[in-house]
Amino acid sequence: VGGVAKLWEHTKTKAQILSICNDDENKSFGVTFRTPPKNSTGVAHILEHSVLCGSKKYPAKAPFAVLLKSSLQTFLNAITYPDKTVYLAASTNLQDFYNLIDVYLDAVFFPCIDEEVFSQEGWHIHAEDEDTSNWHFKGVVFNEMKGIYSSPDCVLGEKTQHAVFPDNLYGFDAGGNPENIIDLTYDEFKNFHSSHYHASNARFFFWGDDPENERLIRLAEILDTFDRGEPTPVVELQKYLHYDHKIEAFYAAEEDEEFTETGEDADIGCSEDEAGTKKDAHVTVSWLLCEGKNSEEIMLLRILQLILIGLPGAPLCQALLDSRIGEDMAGGGLETDLRQAYFSIGLRSISPNDADKVECLMIDTLAKMVEDGVNQKAITSALSITEFFLRENDTGDFPRGLSAMTQSLSTWLYGDDPFTPLMWEKSLENIKKRLALGETVFENAIKKWFLENTHRACLVLLPDENLARARKEREFTRLAHMIEALSDGEKKKIVEITKKLTDKQIIEDTPESLASIPSLKLEDISKKGKENSIEIVENGDITVLHHEVDTAGILYVKILFPLHNISQEEFPLLTLYCRSLIEMGTQKRDFVDLGFEISTQTGGVCVDTVIRTKINDSEPLMYLTISAKVLEEKFSALCDLIREVITEPNFSSQNRLVQMAWENKSRYEQGIITDGHSILASYLNGMLSKTGFMNELNNGIPYWNYIRKLPDIAEENYAGVETKLQSVHKKIICLGKLILSFTGDANLFKKGTCFIDLMRSLPKNINKKAAYSYTLKEQATGFIVPAQVNCVGLGGNLKGTGYTYNGSVHVITHFLRLGYLWNRVRLQGGAYGCLLNYTKETGNLSFVSYRDPNVEDTFNIYRSMADYLGNLHLTQEEVTKSIIGVIADIDAYKLPFAKGDTALWDYMSNYTKEMQAKFRDEILSTSLTDFHNFAPYLQKLLDNAIPVALGGAAVSEYGTKENWELIKLL
Repeated sequence: VGGVAKLWEHTKTKAQILSICNDDENKSFGVTFRTPPKNSTGVAHILEHSVLCGSKKYPAKAPFAVLLKSSLQTFLNAITYPDKTVYLAASTNLQDFYNLIDVYLDAVFFPCIDEEVFSQEGWHIHAEDEDTSNWHFKGVVFNEMKGIYSSPDCVLGEKTQHAVFPDNLYGFDAGGNPENIIDLTYDEFKNFHSSHYHASNARFFFWGDDPENERLIRLAEILDTFDRGEPTPVVELQKYLHYDHKIEAFYAAEEDEEFTETGEDADIGCSEDEAGTKKDAHVTVSWLLCEGKNSEEIMLLRILQLILIGLPGAPLCQALLDSRIGEDMAGGGLETDLRQAYFSIGLRSISPNDADKVECLMIDTLAKMVEDGVNQKAITSALSITEFFLRENDTGDFPRGLSAMTQSLSTWLYGDDPFTPLMWEKSLENIKKRLALGETVFENAIKKWFLENTHRACLVLLPDENLARARKEREFTRLAHMIEALSDGEKKKIVEITKKLTDKQIIEDTPESLASIPSLKLEDISKKGKENSIEIVENGDITVLHHEVDTAGILYVKILFPLHNISQEEFPLLTLYCRSLIEMGTQKRDFVDLGFEISTQTGGVCVDTVIRTKINDSEPLMYLTISAKVLEEKFSALCDLIREVITEPNFSSQNRLVQMAWENKSRYEQGIITDGHSILASYLNGMLSKTGFMNELNNGIPYWNYIRKLPDIAEENYAGVETKLQSVHKKIICLGKLILSFTGDANLFKKGTCFIDLMRSLPKNINKKAAYSYTLKEQATGFIVPAQVNCVGLGGNLKGTGYTYNGSVHVITHFLRLGYLWNRVRLQGGAYGCLLNYTKETGNLSFVSYRDPNVEDTFNIYRSMADYLGNLHLTQEEVTKSIIGVIADIDAYKLPFAKGDTALWDYMSNYTKEMQAKFRDEILSTSLTDFHNFAPYLQKLLDNAIPVALGGAAVSEYGTKENWELIKLL
């Protein structure tokens, strides 16, 4: 999206405003403050949370939650970076956009950050009575960061950054180390706001089709009230050091305890090498690079990253994986969010003594690339990928405007030109010209930034089975020393402070405070929903769908192959099979050349599985999907490539498949702690519906049990694995009830006939539909992992309660998630958050908290929900706010390709326009009576709901008490 960009400066305060006017209806706003930390107490992070807990004009307890519940926002969040804090908002509705801006501006400049807010969001000693044996530390950020520090990958990322920046402020943890958070005082917290959150330290950003003059007027109303202040200094540059050395850090590993394993093998969380040494260490090697203001060099490094680790068979990546030293890649690659860029790469799951081997292998590989010259096909592919990505500007659910803002901040925050990162064409063109003149651009960059760069750090992250216990003991000791230093009067005061905070959290906002938060009216909402274009053409066994959308000359193609022939035993193999079609090569080319061809000719080809449910049909809707995007002039090349991939696959490479299996295993394990709430939600769905059961087989814990054993099976009997892949392929890639979906300009659809011809050339489906035994066990389960906090889940199926679906259920569940659960699980309980997942097709309803210090208390909150709902008193205005929030989800802004995808899956699930209109009417007409009528059905569900949890000692203790099945995952 183009437009006119201007940089304004407020005369009085010198605040800067970057204003971009264009025709994007998804209007974006942001305000950024430089907030570099001077320690690891997490003050910037705690403040980011706290300013959203009420302000001068909007004194409700959580205006942020109210806006999430009642706005048409397409994005609303705040993010703490290592040196800045960013507040982001977007909406397609102009009045709503203005409402978001008003609330955010008042929040950051005039927050109600009293001691109770600091205690709630940061930390406090929680003392419900004078029995000090029950006292403990509590706080939302405190518990959030406990979750972060329980994840080896998060620790690896944080420690890597600290290793690269030993001498400047990037060596601190802006999020907060839990052990340092409790050093932060309220006075330090308040002073940080006054010294950093002022107009002269602010950078404002606007994007979209709203009037520019109105932007400036609204800002002036706030900025004119301030005097000029002193902006926070820019983070000093890290000096380049002769810094080639190894640093050791540690993560908490699980102590050996007796639990049920998820399979036959013990120690399932890590593999062993041939000598029997556990491969439970991780390593990164990192280099300090150039400043972010050097736009052409940053562009070159982005392309070089693709060449080194991003393309199929990329030399650095492939050398590391082929070594079998580790299971999967580690490190974040190129990091450009800070003042100076750095590059970090390594391996997960290595033997502790192999770190030096990894570093030597990387240096040798880079030196060989310089000596032999970088593969020209790799250069062409990397350039093609980069240019397609930049021109398409696919930012997914993240608004394009906010993406532009984060790019501009890579220079703007440090006093440099904010337009430079946005004008990428010049940098890319210059690199192309240098290559055309014969300059060895990438070989020179490898020499400069990697081989001759003395600022290199090797970080080895080692397991420590005593670390979790030691952390807990240090926390208890710290608390004991604090308590010991208190007089009886001071102890009583802490109990009083806890009661004051608890009372404040329990008391509902007054109608006046809620009414102060600007909101749209019901009449502002269209009674007719957005329609996504679809034209259906039946062509025998092939159904062709056309979605006419302006995609600027890009055609998006999706092919759907039914999976109903795949047996239950074969399902866990599907994820690896999908990768193998693209990443194992074909009969014509190896996987490297195939990857080059895909990158050069297309914007990408992806193979995946989709498992959903039709409306009013309990049978799963299961498809393998091949998705691709291509420019008009290369359409025929895409068709030829897909023909090659599906008709001439090559499953014969044992080494390649074993490598991918290790990667898949490792990637699942990485998410067990960081995404434990998602794993629990999937596991619950697997016990509640057939669709959930099949999704678990495909990508859940049963899949992990399968994939972690597959490398050894493939090593011993690869012929058997190859035969299974060939059998799966034969069952899927055949003619029978296929779907072709095209999204793009109407004139591009005519080119789709080559895909129809390709589908017609496939062998006919002769396989019978597979039978599945849906073993939907309903077992309370605790998953044990080395984590300081927990994920707590409870779920059931509404269809079993006698409930008949009505659109009002979405309003009710939306209200519960952002009202009841937000207040009790997050604000009062101290958890980082709580999800409520409801699927109308299956009837599954589940609740899952994350980074939660509690287990039993959270279950009690869940089980009290129906009683709360049945006795709820709300005005119709409050109900309307939740209605608007639900409509925001339904009418969410979508990029062009996503509109076609939405229409496709509405069609596949039989979600007709008539149904959509009916459900929308039911949503818009929701009243308090609907809330009360739903309560008995919710109570029936809760009476029979299945509890699950994932965490450490707290889950183990509670699960043992309740006679749960306990399973050690890591």
